[in-house]
Amino acid sequence: MELNYVISITDRAETQELASLFQSLELNMGLVMLGKGTATSEQLSIYGLSNTEKAIVSTVADSESTKQLFRAAKRKLFMDIPGNGIMLTIPIKSVAGGRTLAYLTGNKTPSGSAPDMHFEHELIIAVLNAGYSDAVMDAARTAGAGGGTVLHARGTGTKQAEKFFGVSLAEEKDILYIVARADQKKAIMSAINTTTGAGTRAGAICFSLPVSDVIGLRKVED
Repeated sequence: MELNYVISITDRAETQELASLFQSLELNMGLVMLGKGTATSEQLSIYGLSNTEKAIVSTVADSESTKQLFRAAKRKLFMDIPGNGIMLTIPIKSVAGGRTLAYLTGNKTPSGSAPDMHFEHELIIAVLNAGYSDAVMDAARTAGAGGGTVLHARGTGTKQAEKFFGVSLAEEKDILYIVARADQKKAIMSAINTTTGAGTRAGAICFSLPVSDVIGLRKVED
């Protein structure tokens, strides 16, 4: 059975509407995290936006429920129109046990179908020292990144990891999400690593995950 981790990034005012969509499709797991956008004042002016406080709402859905969720997000939240948020899917490779699978799928019978492994976009995740998200995002923009979303977190790293990498993992952290085209990923991650990576004050460590589908990305004409 093909399963997806679905992530929605939108204004906080839309949180309940997204939760209602999950409930209408009988999706059992829904998680809400709070974050903020990284758009500059100039970008906010261009798109007529005034609030960068965001909600990151996620769930797990099979392929058919994912399609229905995307259609509902377009119809009710206009998420396919630039400026109304982003919804993306990350394919799930495995789950821990039959009960977990039953919970996530509503007891649906596994079909055994394989997911499409061709990915046009990737989700770049950067974990960095708190307060340096602007510097990391500026580095990413030099390589073509359009924007991102910042979450606040606290690390749980060991003293050994801190000593080895020269990066404190057990302090206040920011997590930066950037959705980019697959052909941009290498340049963006390289820019982050070179300018704000381990050994710098930002101490950014970044990696990427494949995105099987996405709606809401802004398209900027040259």
